Amino acid sequence: MKVLVTGGAGYVGTELIKLLNKDDQVESVIVYDNLSRNNYNLFLHSGISRGKVKFVKGELLDTRKLKQVIDGIDTVYHMAARVTTPLSNESSHLFEQVNNWGTAELVYAVEESQVKKFIYTSSASVYGTSDEEIDINTTPNPKSFYGISKLRGEQHVERLMKKMDTFIIRSANIYGCGTSLRFDAVINNFMFEACYNGKISIHGDGNQRRSFIQIKNAVSVLNELKNTTLQPGKYNLVDRVMSINEIAATLMEIMPEAEMVFINQHMRMKDLMVKGIHQVKLAKIFLSSLE
Repeated sequence: MKVLVTGGAGYVGTELIKLLNKDDQVESVIVYDNLSRNNYNLFLHSGISRGKVKFVKGELLDTRKLKQVIDGIDTVYHMAARVTTPLSNESSHLFEQVNNWGTAELVYAVEESQVKKFIYTSSASVYGTSDEEIDINTTPNPKSFYGISKLRGEQHVERLMKKMDTFIIRSANIYGCGTSLRFDAVINNFMFEACYNGKISIHGDGNQRRSFIQIKNAVSVLNELKNTTLQPGKYNLVDRVMSINEIAATLMEIMPEAEMVFINQHMRMKDLMVKGIHQVKLAKIFLSSLE
């Protein structure tokens, strides 16, 4: 099996590359990334097989280069994206260019290829906000530029469903230690602040609830998808729902010397709650991947 991973040098991509590298069924892996975050940690990892894992620096909007790297590929993981926190509204132009039109260019290239499976990591942000728990049957209603761009990306990917096994995975907020760690994710940011600044900054009253998944669990599921007999389609990827105050309280138990600081405590922030992974079909993959 020959695999292409767009965004393979990113936070989640790096951990996925590690698993693909160890899999004897995977003949070769191409990491396609523009290194926009200036993160080279993947290339410093001693366990990566330099002959098996190859790197191509490129943009999603570079159609010619995309067609070149896709030639001969069996499975594509599309993880490259302009990313942010789920409800953030900033850099609308970049989200539109990368997440929407960049995905469109990749889909065009894949449509003309012999790729057999396409796995797209979308985001739970496509649902927008809700006071009630959301499931896969909930109609998306994104409230941020990021969420809108990811949903538009999904719409491009849907065209592939008639041609090949296609999975659209709407991931919750991913957290946990990784080689290419992101510190803008809320739990990772809290850990950094508590460890090095001695405080945790909470925006609003802290009762806002979010959906989360630990990075090892997320990557285990994504890795299993390359061999799964699971019905192609759309799935949510979530471990649990927690409030920001619950997260902060847990960290305070670990580091009681840290200080909790509330910013605009009078404000009630919006919820984004997606049902946990045990309530969707991905549970079969999730459980087997942890054995």
